[in-house]
Amino acid sequence: METPKMVMAVPARQARGIPWLLVICGCIIAGLTFGPRSAMGFFQLPMLAERGWDRTTFGLAMALQNLFWGIGQPFFGAIADKFGTWRVLVVSAILYSSGLILMAHAESTTMLHISGGILVGLGVAAGSFSIVLSAFARNVSAENRSLVFGLGTAAGSAGMFLFAPISQGLIDAYGWSDTLVYLGIAMLVIPLLAIPLAGNSKTGRIAQTDIEQSASAALREALGHRSYVLLTSGFFVCGFQVAFITAHFPAYIRDLGIDARYAVIALALIGFFNIIGSLAAGFIGQRYSKPAFLAWIYIGRSIVVTVFLLIPQTPTTVIIFAVAMGLLWLSTVPPTNGLVAIMFGTRHLGMLAGVVFFSHQIGSFLGVWLGGYLYDQFGSYDPVWWLGVALGLFAAAVHMPIKERPIDRSALVPAE
Repeated sequence: METPKMVMAVPARQARGIPWLLVICGCIIAGLTFGPRSAMGFFQLPMLAERGWDRTTFGLAMALQNLFWGIGQPFFGAIADKFGTWRVLVVSAILYSSGLILMAHAESTTMLHISGGILVGLGVAAGSFSIVLSAFARNVSAENRSLVFGLGTAAGSAGMFLFAPISQGLIDAYGWSDTLVYLGIAMLVIPLLAIPLAGNSKTGRIAQTDIEQSASAALREALGHRSYVLLTSGFFVCGFQVAFITAHFPAYIRDLGIDARYAVIALALIGFFNIIGSLAAGFIGQRYSKPAFLAWIYIGRSIVVTVFLLIPQTPTTVIIFAVAMGLLWLSTVPPTNGLVAIMFGTRHLGMLAGVVFFSHQIGSFLGVWLGGYLYDQFGSYDPVWWLGVALGLFAAAVHMPIKERPIDRSALVPAE
C-alpha cells in the first residue's frame, strides 16, 4: 500500500508574492473560454429559423455541451496536475475552435450535437475555471488564494460581458454562421497566452499539509469526505440555474414581447455585475465562512427569480433582474474552489475541483435540456424557473453543514 509523504515546495518566484503575469494571462484565457459559450443563446433563434429545427434540438446540443464540459473537467484537471497546464490549454484551443467552426456548417442535428455539443464542451472543459484557478492555487500563497480566485472568476464574467454584444453585433452584420467561424479562429490565441501557466503540480507552491498520493487515492479520500460530497451536490444547483438562463433567456425575452436588444443588454449586465460579484466573493470568502456565504448566495438567487416571476415583466424589470442575478452569478466559484483547496490542498486540486464541477455540469445539462423540452411541451419556461427556485433552497440547506477545515490526515503520516 502506498505510504503518503508530507511535502513542501515554495519556489523563489512565488515567495516574492503574486505572480502577476501568470494571473493576468490566466484571466484573459478565462474570459476567452467563457465568452463564446455564454453567448450561445443568441444563436438559437436565427439558427433554428434557417435550419428548421425546434428548441428541443438546440437545447439538447447546449445540454450536451454542458455535460461534456463536466465530463472532461476531472480528466483534463488530472492531466494538468501531472503534465502541465499549458498542454491542456493547447488541447482546449484545438477542440474549442474545431467545435465552433463545425457548428457553423452543421446541417444535421447529429453534427450540431457533435460540434456545438461535444467538441465545444470538451474545449471549454480543457480551458475553464478549474484549470486556470488550479494553476493560480499552485503559484499563490493561501492568504492570497481567494483573491486571485475572485480575479479569475471575474475575468470569466468579463468575457460574458464583452461577448454578449460582440456576438450579437457580429450576427447582425455577418450572420450566425460566419460569427461562429470568427469566434472559432479567436480561440487559437489561447496557447500563446498560456505560456506563463506552463508547469504542473510539482512546480508550484505545495503546502505542508499536502501529501504525495496517487490520483485514485486522492479521489477515494475526497468521495469519502462528507463536506466534499455536500459541496459537490450543492454545486449541481448552480449549474442548473445559470445554464438555463444563459441558453434560454434571449428566447424568453422574445416570448414576452420585449425588444430583442434587451436580451443583449441583460446578458451583458449579468456579465458586468458578475465581475463585481466575483471580486466581492473573493474578498468575502477570504474573511468569512465560505459555506455560510454560499448558502446565502443560493437563497438570494431563489428570491431574485421569485420576485422577477411574480411582478410585471417589463424592460425595466428585466434590467433589474440582470443586475441582481449578475451579482450572484459566478460568485459561487471562488468560495467553492477555495473550500476544495482548504480541504485537500493543491496537489490534486485540478482533478478534485473538476469532480465538483462535473456535478455543476450535470445540473447545467438538465437546466438547458429541460428548458427546451418543457417549453415545447407546455409552451412556457415557467416550470423550469420554479424548479430552479426550489433547487436554490436545497443548495442553501446542504451548504450549511460543510466544515471549512483541512481533512485530518494525521493517521496517514508516519511517526518520525
